[in-house]
Amino acid sequence: MLSGDATTMPMFEQPEFQRFPKIPRFYRDIIITEKIDGTNAQVIVMEDGRVFAGSRNRWLMSGQSDNYGFRAWVEEHADELRELGPGRHFGEWWGRGINRGYGLDHRRFSLFNVSRWRNHINERFDPYFKNVENRQRAPGCCHVVPILYVGPWEDDDAILQWGEDNCFVRRTLFDLKLNGSRAVLDFMQPEGIVIYHTAGHCLFKVTFEGDQPKGKEK
Repeated sequence: MLSGDATTMPMFEQPEFQRFPKIPRFYRDIIITEKIDGTNAQVIVMEDGRVFAGSRNRWLMSGQSDNYGFRAWVEEHADELRELGPGRHFGEWWGRGINRGYGLDHRRFSLFNVSRWRNHINERFDPYFKNVENRQRAPGCCHVVPILYVGPWEDDDAILQWGEDNCFVRRTLFDLKLNGSRAVLDFMQPEGIVIYHTAGHCLFKVTFEGDQPKGKEK
């Protein structure tokens, strides 16, 4: 018996057991949404009704830089934002003066959680989305990132011919590049997509610019 074997150690000396996590299946459904080029933001609604605004890495407090006016917007729309319910709500703050700007003369807050929220933009894709009836309409002051695709990663039944592609990620990217943004119609310089893997509960992003591994840029 090896010295220090867990089976010979007194109970109080045994290290904490750590279980190897269950590995999700890769070929499961994905949800693809448009990646909007703005600034990451969040709203938290407390149980007592207080509403706080945050950026990617800090709370936005009075007297400090408010991340392109996001804190002021949250204060102005606090009553509507309480309709989101208690909890933390992530989204993108985007529009006039923020990165791409999308040709807008104003700014918008678009919620990320398309499994919970819907609005007039992604309602066009509801026939392709499961459990549509369980999704709530977002407060009037909020948008929701556009849904581009819901379903399997690849089409196993596709009969491929020259120039066809059975990967829905690549097909969705091609469609977005060809037809432009779904967040602002006729804006022809979208940033890319975000892929949510439903079994792995994780996110990936693909952008049209700067997405190649370091050292392999074209």
